Amino acid sequence: MNSSTSIRDKFRWVIDTDILTLQQAMEDGRLTAEQLVLFYLDRIATVGQETDAVLEVNPHALQIAQMLDGERQQTGRRSMLHGIPILLKDNMDTGDAMHTSAGSLALADYYAPRDSFLAAKLREAGAVLLGKTNMTEWANFLSEDMPNGYSSRGGQVKNPYGPFEVGGSSSGSAVAASASLAAACMGTETTGSIIHPAAQNGIVGLKPTVGAISRRGIIPLSVSQDTPGPMARTVSDAAIVFQALLGEDPEDPVTATCPFRAADDWLGFLSEDSLAGVRVGVARSIFAREVSDERMGLFESALAVLEQAGAIIRTIDLGTKEDDLWYDVLLHECKAALNAYLGRTPAVNPIRSVDDIIRYNEEHPADTLAYGQELLKDINNRSGRLTEPAYIEALIRNRHLAENVALGKAMEENGVDVLVFPQDHGCSFEAAAGYPSVTVPAGVTAEGEPFGLTFTGEAFSEPDLIGYAYAFEQLTQARQTPSIV
Repeated sequence: MNSSTSIRDKFRWVIDTDILTLQQAMEDGRLTAEQLVLFYLDRIATVGQETDAVLEVNPHALQIAQMLDGERQQTGRRSMLHGIPILLKDNMDTGDAMHTSAGSLALADYYAPRDSFLAAKLREAGAVLLGKTNMTEWANFLSEDMPNGYSSRGGQVKNPYGPFEVGGSSSGSAVAASASLAAACMGTETTGSIIHPAAQNGIVGLKPTVGAISRRGIIPLSVSQDTPGPMARTVSDAAIVFQALLGEDPEDPVTATCPFRAADDWLGFLSEDSLAGVRVGVARSIFAREVSDERMGLFESALAVLEQAGAIIRTIDLGTKEDDLWYDVLLHECKAALNAYLGRTPAVNPIRSVDDIIRYNEEHPADTLAYGQELLKDINNRSGRLTEPAYIEALIRNRHLAENVALGKAMEENGVDVLVFPQDHGCSFEAAAGYPSVTVPAGVTAEGEPFGLTFTGEAFSEPDLIGYAYAFEQLTQARQTPSIV
């Protein structure tokens, strides 16, 4: 038996184990952060190769784990994340020996000069930044023909449950969390990029209110809609990671609107009785024609569970459709956001604008243009100044329809506390309004494809949403370990 096999066998119990249990094992001396890192590195080198979920690992991860083990013995743990390995999406800056590329070969050699806000918060909490996950290149803003989970730098991310849609753009983070390549992962969402892959890969995805977590140091798409969030196998794991990321950041002024603080007891929001008396809105007209009969059956079964838990189900009309929200907001904001990020990178980075990305791809077409770059070119045709009437009109319209109508007036007039959707349906509303959603495993199809139930609420309703998701999770225990494990 070689050493890799020994680690694999001795710590196989780590697969699908939650953070609370891992933390207790380290407190009891049955596990060290060093052993945990070695176990996950072994899985990345084996299972990870079958999924293409991880782009690179932190070469200092093992030494960081050793340091944290010593610190635990001397002064105790910093937080519930002390010694816990976490993977970051490849659009998140880390001021270390890992690259930040958004999945693009154009940035394959780029090292960020400092940590993003969230990377710094994770380090402060004692987490081990284990590596970077693959993603849909430029978060799906390169080509409309590009499949979810594909990048020129990392190839195609694969669903660990079988030949199913992987979801995007936080594809690698969803798969890595599902396949136990780390204790938890970080993703980002502009429109559905956490909720969709989380639902497709049988995990919990928390898309926070814009402003709950700083976006500083994340390769952006949209200043009005971007937000990072945790992706994990359980609601409690997502809550633990979310808590560590909270904090006001002067470099992202919207964080001043957040009422949460890291000192809040987020595990205290988790109760199996959270759904009792909750008024749940179901807007069937949003998804009825798009959901298969089998998935609709899974959704109806999930609603029955909510009712059994004491929730009151009401069919409502949101007063608008997702197609009513205009895409112009993202097309205009993307150029401005990318140019600002790239323009502030160190002078040694030759990629300093969207123009440079397009030019690089045209100079390396065999490696970078498997699906073209027409969407990026379309984005580059905008001024980047955000002065166009079409942009301002779309921004005002989208925020009104999403915030004031679908997630405001419709909920108030129907007297509902939360909306539920199958999979990622309805994500355009929470995206345009900047409101939160949590998706939680709710079963699998006959072929084994995961299905998720998504809870969506008003701004900064995360304590309620994770409570609802936790109660549903505990009642159903619907998550299944993927077949690839």
